[in-house]
Amino acid sequence: MSPAAPAPDPAAPRFRVRPPVHWINDPNGPFRWRGRHHLFYQYNPDAPVHANIHWGHVSSPDLVHWEQHPIALTPTPGGPDEAGCWSGCVVDDDGVPTAVYTGVDHAHTGLGTICLARAADPADDRLLAWRPLPAPVVPGPPPGLDVVMFRDPFVLRHAGRRWALVGAGHADGTPSVLLYDCDELTDWRFAGVLLDGHDPVAAGAFGDKAAGWECPQLFETSAGEHVLVVSLWDGTPLTTGYVMGRLAADAGTPGFLARTGGRLDHGRDFYAPAVRQDPGRALMWGWSWEAREEEAVLAAGWAGTLTAPRGVDARPDGTLRVVPAPELELLRAAEPFATRPGRAVPLPPAYDLAVTARGATTVTLLRATDRALTIRLDPDTGTVVLDRSGWPREGAGGSAPVTVRVPQGPLAIRVLGDGSLLELFVADRATVTERVYPRPDDVPELTVEGDAEVSGWAQVPPRRG
Repeated sequence: MSPAAPAPDPAAPRFRVRPPVHWINDPNGPFRWRGRHHLFYQYNPDAPVHANIHWGHVSSPDLVHWEQHPIALTPTPGGPDEAGCWSGCVVDDDGVPTAVYTGVDHAHTGLGTICLARAADPADDRLLAWRPLPAPVVPGPPPGLDVVMFRDPFVLRHAGRRWALVGAGHADGTPSVLLYDCDELTDWRFAGVLLDGHDPVAAGAFGDKAAGWECPQLFETSAGEHVLVVSLWDGTPLTTGYVMGRLAADAGTPGFLARTGGRLDHGRDFYAPAVRQDPGRALMWGWSWEAREEEAVLAAGWAGTLTAPRGVDARPDGTLRVVPAPELELLRAAEPFATRPGRAVPLPPAYDLAVTARGATTVTLLRATDRALTIRLDPDTGTVVLDRSGWPREGAGGSAPVTVRVPQGPLAIRVLGDGSLLELFVADRATVTERVYPRPDDVPELTVEGDAEVSGWAQVPPRRG
């Protein structure tokens, strides 16, 4: 992907999906249409603050060359989305790409409606124009459940029928995912609670960290199990989690039988992921917010970025397999800048780094006279520690080192760095997403000390084939 816009701000990612200026949050509706990858996102076209939410839109032939398109969804004055077009998905409805999204009015208090918008010209591979339906297909939460949070529809097919998940929270503090039958996309029927916080597996994986589960997403693994992903809303701090199990039909209505679960990303700057199920794989994008002072955000004129696309699958032990999408290798420079440990080399503004440690190894990415940003790998204990304590941050997330534990043995990591966005992939099992903002006297420099193999490439605008 070419740079989003010329920007003097060294914190600005060059190769991740984001608008040139102003605000971005949740990724929405990753969708494949006529050979192009489409991705939408929550967008404020007026300022780098969370308000006036539209749907921004990009598309790509290859997941690395992203083309900015006109705004896809705009709030309709006096309509069900007059105060914002919030999160949702995009589906193929009998040959017509259709956005299924949360509309909110000025008195919503957290309760949305489910709205539809159709592509104006399905023959257009760039899907540049969208037409919202005038009335919502679901005007609010089902009666009798005392729902106080209701949003973020996700549509899927199971057992030959179309269903939808909606994120919810209840007045007693219980989070849940609601299930709807929507085989006819303009006619929705409430079918029950798919999963809630009382489920013992979910409770063990998430605890009581959330009053609601936002942005529910579901994908099927290569082994035929299912993974339900949720964002833990109103937690301290906000995080994401998953449960893995089986989507089974009881009298024709799906139910989720969870067997294991855990944290989706171990960093402090990852939220609201969106998943696209492809034949043979699932891809995921997340939102990484700004973790710096408001004055710096307003001065920069932009806020937020999406992560790199991640391939997600499951292992037999119930842990996730998470890897960078292989298409990202198209961003690698023709020649590596690093091929062996022990030698300090400057780090480019965007890079792709692979390290395999056979013994205790320390990787340094950024340094100053009194601090260093390091990743410590210990194959004997199966631990990887990201230590960014020299770059403190405010808020509930804090700046303490992040420790990830994996099986013992040779330990491989992959690091994607782009401006202030740091994405760490640990042994293809776990991810850590953090925002680190270099100071003027900081030196971006790679050193690897220990028994390790190293390969590093600058990320550069790829040549078009």
